[in-house]
Amino acid sequence: MAEGGDAPAPGSAGRNLKEWLREQFCDHPLEHCEDTRLHDAAFVGDLPTLRSLLQDESFQSRINEKSVWCCGWLPCTPLRIAATAGHGPCVDFLLRKGAEIDLVDVKGQTALYVAVVNGHLECAKILLKAGADPNGSRHHRSTPVYHAARVGRADILRELIRYGADVDVNHQLASRGPGQALRPLTTLVVCPLYISAAYHNLPCFRLLLQAGANPDFNCCGPINLQGFSRGSPVCVLDAVLRHGCEPAFVRLLIDFGADLNLVKVEALGVEATGRVKVNAEALEVFKEARGEWVCVPGVALQMQESTLEGLFGNESAAEVVGQGVGVPSELGFGAVDHQWHPVLQSHTGRTRSLLSLCRIAVRRVLGKSRLELIHSLPIPDPIKQFLLHEHS
Repeated sequence: MAEGGDAPAPGSAGRNLKEWLREQFCDHPLEHCEDTRLHDAAFVGDLPTLRSLLQDESFQSRINEKSVWCCGWLPCTPLRIAATAGHGPCVDFLLRKGAEIDLVDVKGQTALYVAVVNGHLECAKILLKAGADPNGSRHHRSTPVYHAARVGRADILRELIRYGADVDVNHQLASRGPGQALRPLTTLVVCPLYISAAYHNLPCFRLLLQAGANPDFNCCGPINLQGFSRGSPVCVLDAVLRHGCEPAFVRLLIDFGADLNLVKVEALGVEATGRVKVNAEALEVFKEARGEWVCVPGVALQMQESTLEGLFGNESAAEVVGQGVGVPSELGFGAVDHQWHPVLQSHTGRTRSLLSLCRIAVRRVLGKSRLELIHSLPIPDPIKQFLLHEHS
């Protein structure tokens, strides 16, 4: 086998590769890694053996040890192995015995991430309840949310969101050096909204938007449109149309305040764009919505005052929101926020009512991290459900 940390020679057998992995990544010298009973028990879900072994102090000290077990190649902890195999009782027991919950493997994957990748809802729930980071690790390029959205596991995605997972692209775009600026987004492919649309996973797409995902770029950092590949979608709505998604995707983006002006109408049509044809009905829904909107400066503030008063009764919207969730004064209703302006427009048709505009404004004032506080507003439950998009 190659020395000095070099990879095995091209002709080396698989057994030698396994030995090399042990040498490079195991936490202890090779002679201390030979006893893999703890890891093997986690792999097969043998809870009685785990209980017996962890009564021994020598095994207790190895509970977070990364080792190559009987059927594995990558050195992993017992918790990571049990989560991969979907053995919920073993995951729960190891956590109660002191297993480090967010320890990553050599690929930067946490126990929660591998539980999600392998579709183990029970393990994911156990890990989240015990305090696992719902966003996974910044050392891995993907996230639990992204994978759940890609494979259409709305049940797992719902749990991740319930425990505070970020539904926008965020931490994985952070620069590696301390004090450096965020790297701008230059592709939508890394975004959960995009991938759920690409695979036509409508329930996941809806859940992400309900949780406050940015309907235009699904990113809370800087955007570099000039850095997007030529011919690639320039926003989520553009991606939805280009991937031939059904009209329900377009209607959701309209309801959640997507900027219709980002899409270049002339670049769309029922002819094939790439390998997928644009859904003709979805395109008509988009064109109808876009054709019925015109921007009128100064209308935003008037809409905020009159429509929100109609929604909340005699109390002004500013008082209601201020009492219920403590909206900062700089985001109050006393002035037009130019960040809202693209969606606060005068309406000449039926696609977006003033009531819908009001909902968009309220949700943007609150921000995704405070949407759950809508439940505490002193307003009727049907209105709370309307603001949370729980009416359908």
